[in-house]
Amino acid sequence: QLRLVESGGGLVQPGGSLRLSCSASGFNLDVYAIGWFRQAPGKEREGVSCISSRDGSVTNYADSVKGRFTISRDNAKNMVYLQMNSLQPEDTAVYYCAADGPHRFFSRCVFSAPWGSWGKGTLVTVSS
Repeated sequence: QLRLVESGGGLVQPGGSLRLSCSASGFNLDVYAIGWFRQAPGKEREGVSCISSRDGSVTNYADSVKGRFTISRDNAKNMVYLQMNSLQPEDTAVYYCAADGPHRFFSRCVFSAPWGSWGKGTLVTVSS
């Protein structure tokens, strides 16, 4: 079973940056579309960004993070990243990565995909 591990969370001041990483051992992530989701206290989980399988040529972002967050993948390192810039207090949440697949061929990503594997999350706190 695919096991995902997030890292890179922490405390950052408003306007600061963090880079989250999503990794997996024993599986090639390139055959999975990968998504980043977050859940703030008292709120439902929401999709933040996702990236297509294989070459990662297709990405999607929630409107709230467009222009501030960038998702990318490094298949050689078996990693997916979420670069978060201009962080605001409303970005405070537990961030999860999830995988949809494996896909034999290229697969786009949509937030409504059947995300079958999830990490345990990493906490991001934006506060002064």
